[in-house]
Amino acid sequence: MKAAQFVELGRMELVDAPIVAPAQGELLVRSHSASICGSDLHKFFDGWEVSRADLPYHPGYPGHEGVGWVEESNDPRFAVGDAVLCAPPAPVGSTFAEYQTIAARSCVQLPESELDLSELLMAQQLGTVIFALRQYPADVVGRTVVIMGQGSAGLFFTWQLRRLGAGTIIVADKSDARLAQSRVYGADHIVNVDRDDLKSVVDDLTAGRGADYLVEAVGRRESLLQSTSLVAPDTQMLWFGLPDGDEPVQFDFSAFFRKRLRVASVYGAQEEADLASFSAAVDFIARGDIDVSNLVSHLLPIDRIQDAMEMANERTDNCLKVSVSF
Repeated sequence: MKAAQFVELGRMELVDAPIVAPAQGELLVRSHSASICGSDLHKFFDGWEVSRADLPYHPGYPGHEGVGWVEESNDPRFAVGDAVLCAPPAPVGSTFAEYQTIAARSCVQLPESELDLSELLMAQQLGTVIFALRQYPADVVGRTVVIMGQGSAGLFFTWQLRRLGAGTIIVADKSDARLAQSRVYGADHIVNVDRDDLKSVVDDLTAGRGADYLVEAVGRRESLLQSTSLVAPDTQMLWFGLPDGDEPVQFDFSAFFRKRLRVASVYGAQEEADLASFSAAVDFIARGDIDVSNLVSHLLPIDRIQDAMEMANERTDNCLKVSVSF
């Protein structure tokens, strides 16, 4: 099979790799498409949790967002031909390959739908957002919310928090294309941080008090450091974005302490029992509760995996979500 292989920081190669027969409780899935996650970019370009001694990684890594069809099944819940969403734990992800051998517990059966599988693939990222808000629920009804970052995760937070009754949603990003899509998903005020100062906007809209709830969905130290200055006292925050490196992030604990802030970080949706959050995300998309058609902005063939990674990282060509097809 064709597979992408992470051979060194910033370089992916297309290789011929053996197909691994599925063991008991596993499936062999023929890939339709796989998406690039922000965490993939942090690993691939920034070296987050990457040891040079571990390179090259196993074929298909670090891809962990995929859809395809069951070719072989060693689990009674799945039959040959079933369309599935693949959500493996990131360390064992191998969705950047024509075939993947994957634990059946890491798959969600997809319903019959007129939507292309590349759209149902967006349920993987949406599922992680649903999981995060289930783990750390927040009362946002009528309140002012700031969402830093409008990649696919940030956009899905915008959509979810609007559904949960947020009063005013302020979003920030460097991409005009992402900010335009955030309007569709419910943002009230958009801030391109390359042109405008986010803190000044938040202060103006809250009479200097700060936001009532904040999500950091960027995963950059500069946005983590800024987050505490954007919120009011006694505020709950969710730091969702993965780190952009292994170095510690130092911040103003005195300001954090005096504001009596609460913050949570969350990951591990792939370990949830029955993948309930991913199943909920599939239902939202399949029913048409959320339109993700514009979010799937770029679908490149697997032999252009290097171009796809660079496009996703540099946000060229107004990209929103970059995927590879097989």
